[in-house]
Amino acid sequence: MPSAHADQTTGSAATATTTTSSTAPALSPAWKKPAWLTDLSAGAREGYDNNVLLVSGLGLPEEHSWISSASAKVGFDFAPLLSGQDFFKTLTFVYSPDVNIYYDAPQENNSGQRIGDSIKASSGNFSLTLDNGFLYNIGSHEAPIYALSQAPGGNTDDRFRNFYAQAVPRERRDQIQDRGAIALQYDLTSDFFVRAAASTLYYNLHTILRETVSPYIGYQNWPDRYDANGGLDGGYRLTKNFAFTVGYRYGHQYQMQFPEDVSPGDRHFSSNDYQRALLGLEGNPWSWLNVKFAAGPDFRYYNSMAPVNDRHAIYPFVEGAATATLTPNQTVTFSTKDWEWVASTGLVPYYDMAYILNYHWNATRHWGFDVNGKVLNANFSSGNDSAGPAPSKRNDIQYTAGFGVTYTFTQNFNANVTYCHNIGRNLDELPAALAPAYRNFAQDLVSLGLQYKF
Repeated sequence: MPSAHADQTTGSAATATTTTSSTAPALSPAWKKPAWLTDLSAGAREGYDNNVLLVSGLGLPEEHSWISSASAKVGFDFAPLLSGQDFFKTLTFVYSPDVNIYYDAPQENNSGQRIGDSIKASSGNFSLTLDNGFLYNIGSHEAPIYALSQAPGGNTDDRFRNFYAQAVPRERRDQIQDRGAIALQYDLTSDFFVRAAASTLYYNLHTILRETVSPYIGYQNWPDRYDANGGLDGGYRLTKNFAFTVGYRYGHQYQMQFPEDVSPGDRHFSSNDYQRALLGLEGNPWSWLNVKFAAGPDFRYYNSMAPVNDRHAIYPFVEGAATATLTPNQTVTFSTKDWEWVASTGLVPYYDMAYILNYHWNATRHWGFDVNGKVLNANFSSGNDSAGPAPSKRNDIQYTAGFGVTYTFTQNFNANVTYCHNIGRNLDELPAALAPAYRNFAQDLVSLGLQYKF
């Protein structure tokens, strides 16, 4: 399965809550898109973020900002243009740029350039699926500083800020991300199939690396990192549309080692190889439910410089998603991913857990409603960074609740209002001197958006 949950974060007000438009009255547009033009839309949004860097306000003051965003989307499916063939079912390309302007925090301004590709093809007993999402985010090359003071010997260390505080501004910095998955399946019989599969997850951060001494105490250094794996699945169809699978993956996780002039006292980095055994379920057990789920043990082999308690550890791996169509106008979706991952803050790896729930209701032909929730947990207790005074006891969590209301004026034009509330907490049991309250945070995001679909 491709990763859908690695480093899940809250974004700007423009992306805090996703709202699906309700069904509108059928009209006769003056122009109709050709079959190969799948998407053509433009949108604008005005939002407010009351805590841009997700701090408690007890040390660093909370920054707030109004945010203006503009976005567009154009999508193509080239398969209908390839006449005389039935191999390619879909051959899509989607480009969706956006611009986000933070009026009161200009260092957070950014512009995302997103490209999505998807191929679905089949011939005889063979079928192929490929999905890739690419992001080039144009933003600041300077990372934020989380420190109460730059005075030597003061309470200035950033190690006690919440892990999820730095994750949000990190996503707004200059960087490249890429997520990809490919699967080639062969149906041995009507009941049995085999499948070769591979996936990648890639982060290339372009922010400047600095040694965290005055005047850069608390500066966030973000290393490049990636995960790549491949393997085989065997499947048995319990019914025509629902299958049980057994799989194996071999993979590698890379985490850049900080240069010596950036981290002279600590040369640790957490690159590792792994093997993963998987049991899964996929398809439609009932007409109203679609599931894709895989879980199993994950056997890690860390490099000799990794700051971990056990270089040959075993972790549980869980990844899945389910969509329930309760009525023709109501859907519930749930997704999760639990796995061991290398941290964006460098050095110590962590166990990353994400649980996301969304409910959508097309109440009328004009009104649509969304309610969503999310729980994220970053547990660093598997690590042991000997350079720290309290090695790897961080265990941070984020709770998110939000809702959205959409009003569809016509089949082409809609408006929506979204609200998102984020809470950050620390779950470890450090002494009070090592776990001050400024590790906690609360954030509110509200926005009003307009969208026109051609």
